[in-house]
Amino acid sequence: MILRWVALAVFLSLVAFACVKLGEWQLDRLEQRREGNSAVVANEGLAPVPYREVMGSPIADDEQWQRVELTGSYTGEQYQVRYRNYDDSAGIEVAAVFETLEGDSVLVDRGFIARQAGQPDTEVLPEPPTGEVAVMGYVHRDEQGDETAVVPHDFKVRLINSEAIGASLGRVLLPGYVILATSDPANGEALVPMEPPTLDEGNHFSYALQWFAFGGIALIGIGVLIRADLQDRKKARQRAEKRARLAEARARRTEREAEEVTSAAD
Repeated sequence: MILRWVALAVFLSLVAFACVKLGEWQLDRLEQRREGNSAVVANEGLAPVPYREVMGSPIADDEQWQRVELTGSYTGEQYQVRYRNYDDSAGIEVAAVFETLEGDSVLVDRGFIARQAGQPDTEVLPEPPTGEVAVMGYVHRDEQGDETAVVPHDFKVRLINSEAIGASLGRVLLPGYVILATSDPANGEALVPMEPPTLDEGNHFSYALQWFAFGGIALIGIGVLIRADLQDRKKARQRAEKRARLAEARARRTEREAEEVTSAAD
């Protein structure tokens, strides 16, 4: 019985530990969300700046969603960014290489194409405008993931990472990328421009409370289950004692009946 209790306590303690860690993870996600919201709020009122003021080095958290301007032309190299979601729709984004007048190569996320119900993602990407193009958009840092997610294959990729895409082309791209907001000439009707994220905190705090509650329930469960075991043992002992008393009473009754029979025979 003791071994059973020890095993139960160890298991439920591990469950509680995992729940606490999941709760802490949700709080970390909440803090990241708040930092992202702060960056959006801080940058949304700023006037657009030349891209080189922001994109000369890896994009810092507080630089995300700052508006930049760049002028140049598309090189024609485009990537289907798969497994994306925007405005409650699933689909793809189109990332294109842009050569600025200053001679820099920059990734521009041209926008989102929703997947039609019951249909696969489109394989035909809208052609970018030709000639000189003026772009204004939001700076975003490189997305991080394992090699299978960031390295493009047949101009398809899951995450937008300038270093990995640049390496596949054999050229250097500036860190981060620009999410297109406006384009002159027009970007094309098939592509939906993407706005900064909604400024809410999501459900991370409530999820954290739920995980902490589950952890507390697991710890309380140790005492509850041990108490239930003790009560079951007590009830089993009481039943055994009752059966023993009944057996003893039947034995005495049988003995008396036998004595009465013997006396009657005499």
